[in-house]
Amino acid sequence: MPAKRAPGLPSRQQILDFIQESSEPAGKREISRAFGLQGQEKIQLKALLKDMAEEGLIDGKRTAYHRMGGVPKVTVLRVIDIDDGEAIAVPDSWQPDDATPPPRIRLIEKGPGGPKSQRAPALKKGDRVLARTEESNGHWRGYPMKKIAAREEQVLGVVEIDAAGKGWLAPVDKRIRNAMPISDLGGAEKGELVLAEPAGRSMRSGLKVTQVLGEPLAPRAFSLIAIHKHGIPNVFSQEMLDEAERAAKLPLSPEHREDLRHLPIVAIDPSDARDHDDAIWAEPDGEGGFRALVAIADVSFYVRPGSGTDREARKRGNSVYFPDRVVPMLPEVLSADVCSLRSGEDRAAMACHMRIDGRGKVTEWRFTRALVRIAEVIAYEEAQRRIDESAADGEVALEVLQNLWSAWKALATARADRDPLELELPERRVMLDQQGRIAEIAVRERLDAHRVVEDFMIAANVAAAKALEAKVAPVVYRVHEPPSREKLIALKDYLATFDRKLALGQVITPGLFNRMLKDVADESEKALVMEAVLRSQTQAYYGPRNAGHFGLSLGSYAHFTSPIRRYADLLVHRALVDAYGLEQPAPKADLPKTSGLSDRDRDDLSRVSDAISKAERRAMEAERETIDRYVAAWLSSRVGETFPTRITGVQKFGFFATIIGLGGDGLVPVSTLGDERFHYDERAQVLVGEQSGTKYASGDRLPLKLAEANPLTGALKFELVEGGSSGVEPRGKPLPSKPRGKHLVGKRGRPSNIRHQGKKKR
Repeated sequence: MPAKRAPGLPSRQQILDFIQESSEPAGKREISRAFGLQGQEKIQLKALLKDMAEEGLIDGKRTAYHRMGGVPKVTVLRVIDIDDGEAIAVPDSWQPDDATPPPRIRLIEKGPGGPKSQRAPALKKGDRVLARTEESNGHWRGYPMKKIAAREEQVLGVVEIDAAGKGWLAPVDKRIRNAMPISDLGGAEKGELVLAEPAGRSMRSGLKVTQVLGEPLAPRAFSLIAIHKHGIPNVFSQEMLDEAERAAKLPLSPEHREDLRHLPIVAIDPSDARDHDDAIWAEPDGEGGFRALVAIADVSFYVRPGSGTDREARKRGNSVYFPDRVVPMLPEVLSADVCSLRSGEDRAAMACHMRIDGRGKVTEWRFTRALVRIAEVIAYEEAQRRIDESAADGEVALEVLQNLWSAWKALATARADRDPLELELPERRVMLDQQGRIAEIAVRERLDAHRVVEDFMIAANVAAAKALEAKVAPVVYRVHEPPSREKLIALKDYLATFDRKLALGQVITPGLFNRMLKDVADESEKALVMEAVLRSQTQAYYGPRNAGHFGLSLGSYAHFTSPIRRYADLLVHRALVDAYGLEQPAPKADLPKTSGLSDRDRDDLSRVSDAISKAERRAMEAERETIDRYVAAWLSSRVGETFPTRITGVQKFGFFATIIGLGGDGLVPVSTLGDERFHYDERAQVLVGEQSGTKYASGDRLPLKLAEANPLTGALKFELVEGGSSGVEPRGKPLPSKPRGKHLVGKRGRPSNIRHQGKKKR
């Protein structure tokens, strides 16, 4: 026991020092005795110990306290890293009495039932959460109670200066409607894109600029906005680049691989593809079927578990594709060079050999590590032209492509027998000129060439899942569960507004939705029903438990065909290496020997599956928002023009419409629809004028004038064309004359979102 201290109520630090030095349990009685406390001082000590416990300085009972290290039981934590999908955080305010570094706290996100990746919001670096903390044997855990609102964290926006010289931040997030005051510009100038954070404990203190990112409308700025907003890792350390360079030099030997260089294997890809990780070949087997091969880049040979490159790929989860750049999962020396299946160069591949019968059923499969030499890399459009024109003007013989199309027709027969969900979802394509400016925005054409590659990839993905199941090996499944009952009820109610029925007592299959869509003759109504069916679907995710793939109508499905850009596929490759004895140790001493699964993944794939599911959603949101910004930038010089539009959603505050053939959703506020009041029918999703009876319903087509286009947020705003009627072309079925479940909506004025900055397309 330490020597007796000077009498009087001790300070917090004195109590902490006493507890630290004590060789016996240090409770309230021992502290009182050590400091010679009497009467009222003991009462004050009790209150002080309670305060220290609430502040996280100590923990325990009155009979034995221990030092906690300054972490309150409930406190704000800041995420500093993502490890295998779990966030690592530190106390947001760390001011200990000494130089002790803040503890690293692993945040445990627990969703209320169902897969964690489906229910728990993804955290990213820089996020702040209110969490309950606990410590055990020196290991800290935090249990998030709520995420601090976005405006309490770092904010991405553009600096504006008012007439009085005061700085304001116009956020690029369209959900934040108002500009925020800046108290510390940090050298930023008007019009610059910046990152800012609260200057004090709350937003009332104003913002301080922490990083200047540059000109917000410059080429490549829109993707940069998404990268920073979503916390997407986009820089490789020099150490990882050096490691990737060493891995890229691993020798390939035909002695340890199946030599397939004699086969005329082709890669059919988009004309602007940055990497090529799959290639295909097929020929008739003489029995009415086909021998087929899907060759996939052997990324697992170069990226080994436990390496720095692997840890970074695991954190990224997938590559992210923007119109102006790609944020790769792997360093470029791997993703765009040695792993990419280039024409005429020897490459390491994981080969899936398949036997396809005349009805398109895959009857046999086997997996090998192979050495391939791609005969030709062909753009989708070029491959389609050669087939359509029977043109033998390519590097490979026309027969090579014709064999692929013949094998695909067999696979298409099997696909038709499965009857997977068929939704026509147009994909917008942004094309840039050499200066990075928008040259054109168009809908990507869907060709048979796309379907050929897609069905070969699906066949190989199914084969990979079943091959692993046959060995009772770990599998990262691609899971798409059937629609929930709640979503089916909502779909049923919506279809009733078209006088269409959906019986919930039957087995719900993709074919049921397909037949429903085929029965709709009116194209406008079909588009609406298709969107409603899409909204009813669950979100696909990765997981070690097989629940089938509803959309593809498959019982077992995994992702095998894109390991350059998806970590899930890399895990499937490693599982195949283990299950089928395909190990090839690395000859370099400074690289991990194994190319199969790591011990932790072999024991439990759930954590990494959750992590890559979250990373996938993050990438999808970032890509979609970037396309919206490009569309808004494309339209910013056409404000005031009238466009043909279709209403995509109706709310009590107005309706959303998209430009037909281009996309980009914009709001028409109810306050701009005229002086009369409008009833909102939630079930039918329609606004009805009280006096005129004018109706605005989902699916209606009408001309609208573009009022605002904000490239920074991607937001559009429309208004009715002045003069005359609304010009509404109603959807297929007439609407009920009296709205049900109505809300009365009046004309209301409110400030619009951040205004267009006046920058025109150059």
